[in-house]
Amino acid sequence: MNPRVILLMAVTVAVCHRYTAANTNQERKTYIVHMDKMVMPPEYSDHRNWYATSMESVSELPEMLYTYENVIHGFSTRLTVEQAKLLEKKHGVLSVKEELIYKLHTTRSPEFLGLAGRETMFSGLGSGGDVMIGVVDTGVWPGSKSLDDTGFGPIPAWWKGECKNGTGFGASNCNKKLIGATFFSMAYEATYGPIDETIESRSAMDDDGHGTHTATTAAGSTVTGASLFGFAKGTARGMAPNARLAVYKACWLGGCFGSDILAAIEKAIADRVHVLSLSIGGSLADYTNDVVAYGAFKAVSRGIFVACSAGNSGPGPFGLSNVAPWIATVGAGTLDREFPAYVVLGNGKKFRGVSLYSGKPLPESVVPIVYAGNISNTTGNLCLPGTLPRGRAIGKIVMCERGGNSRVQKGMVVKAAGGLGMILANSDTFGEDLVADAHLIPTAAIGYRGGEAIKSYILSNDNPTATIASGVTELHIQPSPVVAAFSSRGPNPLTPEILKPDFIAPGVNILAGWTGKTGPTGLTEDTRRVEYNIVSGTSMSCPHVSGLAALLKTAHPAWTPAEIKSALMTTAYSAYKNGEGLKDIATGNPSTLFDHGSGHVDPVRAMDPGLVYDASPNDYLGFLCALNYSSNAIKMFGGGSFTCRKKYRVEDLNYPSFAVPLLTDSGEGGGVGGGPTTVKYTRTLKNVGTPATYKVSVWSKVAAVKITVDPEELIFTKQGEKKVYTVTFTASSMQSGTTGSGQLKWSGGKYVVSSPIAFSWV
Repeated sequence: MNPRVILLMAVTVAVCHRYTAANTNQERKTYIVHMDKMVMPPEYSDHRNWYATSMESVSELPEMLYTYENVIHGFSTRLTVEQAKLLEKKHGVLSVKEELIYKLHTTRSPEFLGLAGRETMFSGLGSGGDVMIGVVDTGVWPGSKSLDDTGFGPIPAWWKGECKNGTGFGASNCNKKLIGATFFSMAYEATYGPIDETIESRSAMDDDGHGTHTATTAAGSTVTGASLFGFAKGTARGMAPNARLAVYKACWLGGCFGSDILAAIEKAIADRVHVLSLSIGGSLADYTNDVVAYGAFKAVSRGIFVACSAGNSGPGPFGLSNVAPWIATVGAGTLDREFPAYVVLGNGKKFRGVSLYSGKPLPESVVPIVYAGNISNTTGNLCLPGTLPRGRAIGKIVMCERGGNSRVQKGMVVKAAGGLGMILANSDTFGEDLVADAHLIPTAAIGYRGGEAIKSYILSNDNPTATIASGVTELHIQPSPVVAAFSSRGPNPLTPEILKPDFIAPGVNILAGWTGKTGPTGLTEDTRRVEYNIVSGTSMSCPHVSGLAALLKTAHPAWTPAEIKSALMTTAYSAYKNGEGLKDIATGNPSTLFDHGSGHVDPVRAMDPGLVYDASPNDYLGFLCALNYSSNAIKMFGGGSFTCRKKYRVEDLNYPSFAVPLLTDSGEGGGVGGGPTTVKYTRTLKNVGTPATYKVSVWSKVAAVKITVDPEELIFTKQGEKKVYTVTFTASSMQSGTTGSGQLKWSGGKYVVSSPIAFSWV
């Protein structure tokens, strides 16, 4: 059986659990309808009239939300289940897909990435052209200092974007930095009714903070003296501070609806952005059911680089979102910066944690400490709302455990029960992964080992006591980066031959702009307002890569999205300067290729990668052919001009990394001892550097796999020249579930072009 089939069987439960907007046959739902424009009847001069007639044929009260031209040929509409089935049978209808609901994946970075002091490497944005970054998110806070347009020239005449008027936000809020701001709410309002403007703004105004944070991470202007309550104080700047921004609000309090996301991508393509950043994701769905996947495909086909967050479902396997090969899928790593807090027990033992609490400290003398599980009326170890009786927490520090509700909400539960402070301990799942939050009561977040020791002290003493003290911002923390525990991991559950995530970037404790509409915790009880906030998630790592892509596009305007991604992948690092491999903070062990992909991005090296792996829209369509997608599905992506005319292989997609799924013996438990399996992968390299002769080197950590490359030498005499090579993997059977790694390097002159190789037996 094909390894892909086996792998998909293993994640059937995840695939079946999808968000939908309604669940009864008679209730109207939102559907996205793909039409085959090639067969539009000649009597229609406008495709929208054809769409309307198709709608009227199945519904007496047609309700069309959006029409699309760039991302798909089609529209979104409200239908009953029966009407949707009837419409799908109509001539010219390729598919009728029920809308899915997506969710958000929620200034030290330039220095950590090596960009500080290297502005001349990326000069040209202000003097030779303009790169536009589009961000699909929760909108933007127009008052942010990170949107200052000092030094920006006139907006290019070719720009097609707009600043749309709405609640609390209008054209006057845009400038030469923020050159586009619009919103998409028709699908959201079709499901939940008109937006309650006392709660959220029917405009591009950011009521959440997430959109402002991601936008300013990607392209925030330089601001000195930025901090959150004095933490991380310094100069805040986005990855591409001279790039211009356009924001497309498609995410609301009730989520990010597929039709709205698709309309946002449609507008971004029409506006002519160069980079598109989406820190959102949904549950696992194949490429035809994923609006981000086929919306991104159309963007990439227009030369737009698309970066998406990998998701926050780590540290378990198969948790990835946004795995399409035309998308840059970004996992999260740490910076070399921490915000320490300390727990001192009554027995004198001291434990280091993290916190962004900035209020009145606890007294230096110790106070009573209790374990929430001992005073709870239910599952109080998690400090869920209503689980802590007030009388047993007054005047005490309460130890809570991570999970079940937000970290900052746990502190409010403790406060409501009369507690003075909180120790927030990781479960074994999160290990030593520490995420700092702007808590409203004195708090220290503690790793699993420290948490177990503190719990043991509490449970073994009649009168346990402790105190919590905050430290100051610390830099140059080592080792760094490490893979964040929450960062979603592979293997790729849809296409195991494509290694995902592609790479990791800073995503833990990131300082960036914030909205004035909500406090730093997002809780209704939090009345504080800040200009900058420190947040963690792959939502934060994604815009780092979006900004870096803008820098590369500035330096290399002719590079395709695939070439930009290749440059970032083949120059990423997977080891520290001492030679040791990157660490996984969840386990304390070396991270794997399924955790960090090609490694941590290195934008300075990516500026001059030597060789790149390019891929065209037709290459990606061939990839879909290799997956045996139907002709209608191919039309959804290709628009009718492409057909599967030959035998395509997934292994031949020109991807910068290698993932090699291998079959085990058919015996019980997948035993060893069977005959070897041989798999061939073909790749094409393009020279974008100085001419050189490259020689290949390969190694594998798995003795059961032999790797050969033909040819072993590639000679490039000019830029733009292309060379093809084939890699043959000969593998013995291993027990099911076994994974391993290897690496392929082409070395020539000053260049080293690296590709990771991930093995898995299924």
